[in-house]
Amino acid sequence: MSELYPIIKHIHLTSVTLSILFFIVRGAGMLFDAQWLQKKLIKVLPHIIDTILLISAIALTFAINQYPFQADWLSAKVVGLILYIVLGTVALKRGKTKAIRISAFVLALLCITYILSVAITHNATPWG
Repeated sequence: MSELYPIIKHIHLTSVTLSILFFIVRGAGMLFDAQWLQKKLIKVLPHIIDTILLISAIALTFAINQYPFQADWLSAKVVGLILYIVLGTVALKRGKTKAIRISAFVLALLCITYILSVAITHNATPWG
């Protein structure tokens, strides 16, 4: 493993934490129709955090020599991530009604739980 592995992992875990926290805060803002959601920083910061998260994730795959579609647990994380992104977009932007947005928000949180479980166990079916 690369000597940069601990640094990359730290950056990845920090950006995961920030991304999840920011999603939860924005979801709470959506629930209460908060006007601060329209501020430029609130709209831009998640993209910066998620870019760092993606770059660190790619760097980690090279550092550990395991790749999506080669390692089933990484493939599961990628599929879970895609589903999370779609649901998160519905929850925060595209949902036509509050009920749809809330449902998408809860499902996105479940996706996060699944992705974290897979990451911790390195198993595509962490409950089994």
